[in-house]
Amino acid sequence: MPASTHIPDKMFFKIGEVSKLTGIKPHVLRYWESEFKLIRPPKSNIGQRVYRRRDVEIILRLKQLLYKDRYTIEGAKKKISQELKQKTTRQHLTAPSARLEEILQRQKQEIRNLIKLLEK
Repeated sequence: MPASTHIPDKMFFKIGEVSKLTGIKPHVLRYWESEFKLIRPPKSNIGQRVYRRRDVEIILRLKQLLYKDRYTIEGAKKKISQELKQKTTRQHLTAPSARLEEILQRQKQEIRNLIKLLEK
Protein backbone atom coordinates (compact mmCIF):
# COMPACT_ATOMS: atom_id res chain seq x y z
CA MET A 1 0.00 0.00 0.00
CA PRO A 2 1.42 3.42 -0.88
CA ALA A 3 2.62 5.32 2.17
CA SER A 4 0.69 8.44 1.15
CA THR A 5 -2.70 6.74 1.28
CA HIS A 6 -4.38 6.99 4.66
CA ILE A 7 -7.29 4.64 5.27
CA PRO A 8 -9.66 6.02 7.93
CA ASP A 9 -10.04 3.94 11.07
CA LYS A 10 -13.38 2.41 10.08
CA MET A 11 -14.47 -1.18 9.63
CA PHE A 12 -16.69 -0.69 6.60
CA PHE A 13 -16.75 1.56 3.54
CA LYS A 14 -19.29 2.22 0.79
CA ILE A 15 -18.18 2.02 -2.84
CA GLY A 16 -18.09 5.83 -3.18
CA GLU A 17 -15.77 6.08 -0.18
CA VAL A 18 -13.50 3.39 -1.59
CA SER A 19 -13.48 5.17 -4.93
CA LYS A 20 -12.38 8.44 -3.32
CA LEU A 21 -9.76 6.75 -1.13
CA THR A 22 -8.19 4.77 -3.95
CA GLY A 23 -8.79 6.99 -6.96
CA ILE A 24 -10.46 4.05 -8.73
CA LYS A 25 -13.83 4.70 -10.35
CA PRO A 26 -16.80 2.65 -9.06
CA HIS A 27 -17.29 0.84 -12.38
CA VAL A 28 -13.63 -0.28 -12.27
CA LEU A 29 -14.07 -1.48 -8.69
CA ARG A 30 -17.09 -3.53 -9.76
CA TYR A 31 -15.07 -4.97 -12.67
CA TRP A 32 -12.21 -5.88 -10.34
CA GLU A 33 -14.70 -7.73 -8.14
CA SER A 34 -15.48 -9.94 -11.13
CA GLU A 35 -11.79 -10.55 -11.84
CA PHE A 36 -10.27 -10.89 -8.37
CA LYS A 37 -11.77 -13.41 -5.94
CA LEU A 38 -10.14 -11.57 -3.04
CA ILE A 39 -12.50 -8.64 -3.50
CA ARG A 40 -16.01 -9.81 -2.65
CA PRO A 41 -17.73 -7.15 -0.56
CA PRO A 42 -21.08 -8.29 0.81
CA LYS A 43 -24.14 -6.18 0.14
CA SER A 44 -26.36 -4.55 2.72
CA ASN A 45 -30.13 -5.05 2.80
CA ILE A 46 -30.50 -2.11 0.42
CA GLY A 47 -27.97 -3.57 -2.02
CA GLN A 48 -24.98 -1.35 -1.25
CA ARG A 49 -21.54 -2.91 -1.31
CA VAL A 50 -19.87 -2.97 2.10
CA TYR A 51 -16.08 -3.03 1.76
CA ARG A 52 -13.83 -3.94 4.67
CA ARG A 53 -10.49 -2.34 5.45
CA ARG A 54 -8.73 -5.41 4.05
CA ASP A 55 -10.62 -4.96 0.75
CA VAL A 56 -9.39 -1.36 0.53
CA GLU A 57 -5.81 -2.47 1.22
CA ILE A 58 -6.04 -5.12 -1.51
CA ILE A 59 -7.52 -2.60 -3.96
CA LEU A 60 -4.64 -0.20 -3.28
CA ARG A 61 -2.14 -3.02 -3.86
CA LEU A 62 -3.90 -4.01 -7.09
CA LYS A 63 -3.84 -0.40 -8.23
CA GLN A 64 -0.08 -0.32 -7.72
CA LEU A 65 0.45 -3.64 -9.51
CA LEU A 66 -1.77 -2.77 -12.47
CA TYR A 67 -1.12 0.94 -12.96
CA LYS A 68 2.37 1.56 -11.60
CA ASP A 69 4.14 -1.78 -12.01
CA ARG A 70 2.24 -2.49 -15.26
CA TYR A 71 1.19 -6.06 -14.44
CA THR A 72 -1.51 -7.71 -16.50
CA ILE A 73 -4.64 -8.80 -14.65
CA GLU A 74 -3.40 -12.41 -14.71
CA GLY A 75 0.02 -11.33 -13.48
CA ALA A 76 -1.52 -9.25 -10.69
CA LYS A 77 -3.67 -12.22 -9.63
CA LYS A 78 -0.58 -14.42 -9.32
CA LYS A 79 1.51 -11.76 -7.58
CA ILE A 80 -1.08 -10.83 -4.97
CA SER A 81 -1.86 -14.50 -4.32
CA GLN A 82 1.84 -15.18 -3.69
CA GLU A 83 2.12 -12.16 -1.40
CA LEU A 84 -0.90 -13.18 0.66
CA LYS A 85 0.37 -16.76 0.99
CA GLN A 86 3.76 -15.48 2.18
CA LYS A 87 2.13 -13.07 4.62
CA THR A 88 -0.14 -15.79 6.01
CA THR A 89 2.76 -18.19 6.40
CA ARG A 90 4.86 -15.58 8.22
CA GLN A 91 1.95 -14.71 10.52
CA HIS A 92 1.32 -18.34 11.41
CA LEU A 93 4.99 -18.94 12.13
CA THR A 94 5.62 -15.82 14.21
CA ALA A 95 2.32 -14.75 15.79
CA PRO A 96 2.11 -15.46 19.54
CA SER A 97 -1.16 -16.80 20.92
CA ALA A 98 -2.08 -13.40 22.39
CA ARG A 99 -1.81 -11.86 18.92
CA LEU A 100 -4.01 -14.59 17.48
CA GLU A 101 -6.57 -13.96 20.21
CA GLU A 102 -6.55 -10.26 19.35
CA ILE A 103 -7.08 -11.04 15.67
CA LEU A 104 -9.98 -13.36 16.47
CA GLN A 105 -11.61 -10.77 18.74
CA ARG A 106 -11.29 -8.11 16.04
CA GLN A 107 -12.81 -10.45 13.46
CA LYS A 108 -15.71 -11.29 15.77
CA GLN A 109 -16.40 -7.58 16.27
CA GLU A 110 -16.19 -7.00 12.51
CA ILE A 111 -18.76 -9.76 11.96
CA ARG A 112 -21.07 -8.26 14.61
CA ASN A 113 -20.82 -4.84 12.97
CA LEU A 114 -21.49 -6.32 9.54
CA ILE A 115 -24.58 -8.10 10.87
CA LYS A 116 -25.85 -4.79 12.29
CA LEU A 117 -25.26 -3.09 8.94
CA LEU A 118 -27.05 -5.85 7.05
CA GLU A 119 -30.03 -5.72 9.42
CA LYS A 120 -30.69 -2.04 8.62
